[in-house]
Amino acid sequence: MDPPATNDARTTATRGPRLPPTLRWDGGDDGELVLLDQTLLPQRVEFRRCRTAEEVWKAIRELCVRGAPAIGVAAAYGLCLGTRPHRGLARAAFLGKVGEVAGYLASARPTAVNLGWALRRVCQAAEAGPGETGEGIWSRMLAAAHAIACQDVETCRRIGETGAHLVPEGGGVLTHCNAGALATVAYGTALALLYVAHGQGRKFRVFVTETRPLLQGARLTAFELAAAGIDVTVLCDSAAASLMARGEVQLVVVGADRIAANGDTANKIGTYGLALAARQHGIPFYVAAPSSTFDLSLSSGDGIPIEHRSEGEVRGVLGQDIVAKGVRCTNPAFDVTPAGLISGFVTERGIIPPTPEGIRQILGGGG
Repeated sequence: MDPPATNDARTTATRGPRLPPTLRWDGGDDGELVLLDQTLLPQRVEFRRCRTAEEVWKAIRELCVRGAPAIGVAAAYGLCLGTRPHRGLARAAFLGKVGEVAGYLASARPTAVNLGWALRRVCQAAEAGPGETGEGIWSRMLAAAHAIACQDVETCRRIGETGAHLVPEGGGVLTHCNAGALATVAYGTALALLYVAHGQGRKFRVFVTETRPLLQGARLTAFELAAAGIDVTVLCDSAAASLMARGEVQLVVVGADRIAANGDTANKIGTYGLALAARQHGIPFYVAAPSSTFDLSLSSGDGIPIEHRSEGEVRGVLGQDIVAKGVRCTNPAFDVTPAGLISGFVTERGIIPPTPEGIRQILGGGG
């Protein structure tokens, strides 16, 4: 299926010839949010069209769209869709609807801070400029959502440029889950480093963990790296430490869903174990993320909410049960890597030391 057309160039960017767009706003004020359904990749390329906040909430919850930056952008557009039918209301009543829909969308997934960050940005746009009608307020909200999408593209490009020099010439890079173009509007966070280094002509090999239980590494990261012509190899999650011990990995780089003020970082479950193995073998372990992923309201990772998903995701693989009936499963979607195991944060503002002082110095009072 061909990607849908769009008349909004603000959310487009250069991508691999075989890589469809993650999300886009299709149309003007009466437009809709078009999402690549990532639950079907790589076997099928299909798009889900959302015209209501409920459809966006479901798409986020079901991982049709995933990755902290991408779900933030999707939620921003979802807030516009959810309030569009109420544009005829007076200012106070309309703003009440904005808050109601924003709260609803924020409940879709708890760990990624970008979700709430993007919703706050659109809410702030709505509240600016007193004395306007719901119609005028809504137009400002849609402009804010477009700006967030556009900013994501530029931010990810700068992350890649900031950290590309870390990619070892002729070496091996290990990454976990998917922090690439499929997790953002374009480029990605952790994978942005690889795309820029590849564009500069650097030769390297990328090792991608399967990322159980939903196989985001095997299904998504390998798919987009191969589409870009990058040498990529998939391995079982449990093989990563052995690969490091054999000297085949010179850099580990991952994304993040939330980073506390002291540098503790929440990312896909299994990241903590990779950081421990990297420390044991003296391998640099970097986290690539936009400044919006830092949550300076949390002093440490102890305060990061960890999403627990359905047991069924662990019980089966691609629709086939592999666990005996009656056996319980647990499915935390994320874990927290202590700042002491992190070499640095690659952001659009530079590489930040994994310390409270380093984070404050570069980010100041907010992310």
